[in-house]
Amino acid sequence: MTAIPTTPGSRGLLAPRLVWGLALSLAAALWLWGQTLAPFAFDYPKAWQIPAARWIGGFITWLVKEAAIGPLAFSDVTRFLAWLIDLPYRAVLSLLATGMLSGEGSSAVQLWPPLPWLAVIGLFALIGLFAGGLPLALTVSACMGFVAVFGQWQSAMVTLASIIVAVPIGVLGGLLLGILAWRVPLVDRLLKPLLDLMQTMPVFAYLVPILILFGFGPTAAIVATLIYAMPPMTRITTLALQRVPSEIHDLGRMVGCTPRQMTWRVLVPAAREPLMVGVNQVIMLSLNMVIIASMIGAGGLGFDVLNALRRLDFGAGIEAGFAIVALAIALDRLSQALARRARGALPQGGALQRHPYLAAALALVAVTWVLGLILPAIQTYPEAARLSTSPFWAAAVEWINLTFFDTLEAIKNAILIGILVPVKRFMLSLPWVAVVALLGLAGWRLGGWRLAALTAALSFLIAATGQWEKAMITVYLCGVSTLIAMAIGLPIGIAVANRDRAWTITRLVIDTLQTLPSFVYLMPVVMLFRVGDFTAMIAVVAYAVVAAIRYTALGLQGVDPRLIEAGRAMGCTDWQILTRIRLRLALPEILLGLNQTIMFALSMLVITALVGTRDLGQDVYIALTKANPGNGLVAGLAIACIAIIADRLIHAAAETQRARLGLSGHAP
Repeated sequence: MTAIPTTPGSRGLLAPRLVWGLALSLAAALWLWGQTLAPFAFDYPKAWQIPAARWIGGFITWLVKEAAIGPLAFSDVTRFLAWLIDLPYRAVLSLLATGMLSGEGSSAVQLWPPLPWLAVIGLFALIGLFAGGLPLALTVSACMGFVAVFGQWQSAMVTLASIIVAVPIGVLGGLLLGILAWRVPLVDRLLKPLLDLMQTMPVFAYLVPILILFGFGPTAAIVATLIYAMPPMTRITTLALQRVPSEIHDLGRMVGCTPRQMTWRVLVPAAREPLMVGVNQVIMLSLNMVIIASMIGAGGLGFDVLNALRRLDFGAGIEAGFAIVALAIALDRLSQALARRARGALPQGGALQRHPYLAAALALVAVTWVLGLILPAIQTYPEAARLSTSPFWAAAVEWINLTFFDTLEAIKNAILIGILVPVKRFMLSLPWVAVVALLGLAGWRLGGWRLAALTAALSFLIAATGQWEKAMITVYLCGVSTLIAMAIGLPIGIAVANRDRAWTITRLVIDTLQTLPSFVYLMPVVMLFRVGDFTAMIAVVAYAVVAAIRYTALGLQGVDPRLIEAGRAMGCTDWQILTRIRLRLALPEILLGLNQTIMFALSMLVITALVGTRDLGQDVYIALTKANPGNGLVAGLAIACIAIIADRLIHAAAETQRARLGLSGHAP
């Protein structure tokens, strides 16, 4: 009997289709007829639920009341840590915002004023001149001048004080953890899931434990900022040290370096450039936290935006938001320039010749401080010279609302009835057993048994902790918003990718949108559409579309021009070159853009809990308002599970696509 030959490609393609066809058929059968035959597959039995919220709440209570480290109670340790953070924060705050005070509260008397606004702008200009020359000095001066002119100086200095304290602690902590993970593989394996949780868990979820352990105030806000901003520095440090060339290791050993000398005098300086990228990330993430941190006492620009949201004062909110953007641009440009700046030999001569910028800074501070005692306009930016666009923005939103109310309501109702409500009902009707099985199958197909076990276990935990219904609402809102963001971002990314001027303008716009606080997106959509799922979706799309545009454009720009020329030589049309060459080769980066769009959407969904959604974000926010750490952390962990599942599956799909295109060694 002669065997029929089959090619490996046909066998490899036929088997997955059969497996998926069978799995989807079984899932559809369970969905159609399982309500009566297996009701537990739709509603996870309460008797089987894991009481994670109670366990977590009990653990936090034990930490506060009974836990001890040696002879010290755990609460004493946290109070000591809070004191260590509060000490430099109060010093920097006095220098920038309040001056030296005698007494507390309304009875406090100012003994010495803070640094004049001209001195701070001059210091930024000097750092810019040192790091990047005159253009950078003018850029950062313009950013800080914008803050002063629009009346945001005092709040900006409060925010800057917390950034100045949080960033060095975050950088040093991330650097030390990264070095430890690089040296000890076991620590690296243990840290990875912890860092994943720190980056994917909503910040609202761990604000309650921080409040309980550290109290209400700027110190608790700085601790929350560190948890949010430290993971990228840790990851980048480990990766940068792993990528130091072996020749540098050999050189260190040849000159007889000890392990400590090898680390701090050879490897860390060799990895300086990527490490400065980590510093930049800590700065940007710390600025992203300023509004959420204001909920637990940080104050500053974040409190101004939050207060404007509560009053639906779009004009005031956007001015404070743009002040955060200006501060972010200044700090971002300075950190990048310092990363690129090459070290030179120190000039010879006295202290003045060796440190001219430091001498100029001290002279500037001394002169402006003395003049500020005589001329109030030098100490504090004159109120009469301040500008405000708040009335314009408020009037613009009001005009849009009055003029296009009927049109906006029609669009809102059409999308609600035609898309959102049907998708929501469908997601809520899915059996959790089928979803867990299909996610496990997807993990197995894309990454093997380990990814299958991870995706199935995480999705099962969502059901087992009683979060399935809220999780499906979260997935529905995130999914619809992500699809719309990709539908908008892909064409824009394609249109601007190979047009230099268009890409420069687009990049400027999306950089500004990415640094604009997420809360700012809520104000205009609430004023136009009121509260509800549609409002949340619009805010999420506006916030997440940036990633879709950026990664699509970067993926297309990375396509080898020789392949495009080869396609033209073969007679391909522009459409064929786009669809068959450029988009196929850029697909791994586009998938990573999809991944980032989902991450942005999930982070924004927690914020949209303020406008009445009924998803996991709402549970996290309610837990914060009721100081219930158990419920908040369980809902936050469910969001983190959704984020990790999406991240791992999409990352595996991108790696598989790279392998098919010959861009990497092998598929996972």
